[in-house]
Order: sequence, then C-alpha cells, then structure tokens
Amino acid sequence: MEKRKPNKVLLAVIGVVHLVVTAAAWRDLRRRRPEEIRGSKILWRILSAANTGGSLAYLLIGRKRLAAG
Repeated sequence: MEKRKPNKVLLAVIGVVHLVVTAAAWRDLRRRRPEEIRGSKILWRILSAANTGGSLAYLLIGRKRLAAG
C-alpha cells in the first residue's frame, strides 16, 4: 500500500486563507462596540482562532446590522 504525501501547496493556501479570514474577523471585532456584536467579543475571538468556520460565522452572523441614524 502506497502512502500519500500531503500536498504542501494546498496546505499553504489553506493556512493563508485561515490567517486572512481570522485577521479580518479580529480587526472587525476590535473596531466594533459590544452592542454591535451578537454574543461576547471573547467568545468570537476563541471561535475564530479555533478554525476558519468560526471566523466566517462571525463575519456572517456575529455582527449586528444597526439602523443608520
């Protein structure tokens, strides 16, 4: 049985995507007031650091849409 080698380029791309999405989520968390976020900032930071799905979840559903004015 032949062992498969991991595709290093694919792993690097996945790592870079994770870092970019996580950095975007953390930057947004830093700039928003607590009342503009669903849940706590600490919880969202933990979830976003754990995996890319947590960062995407924050960016898609963790932020409140506040009315203008």
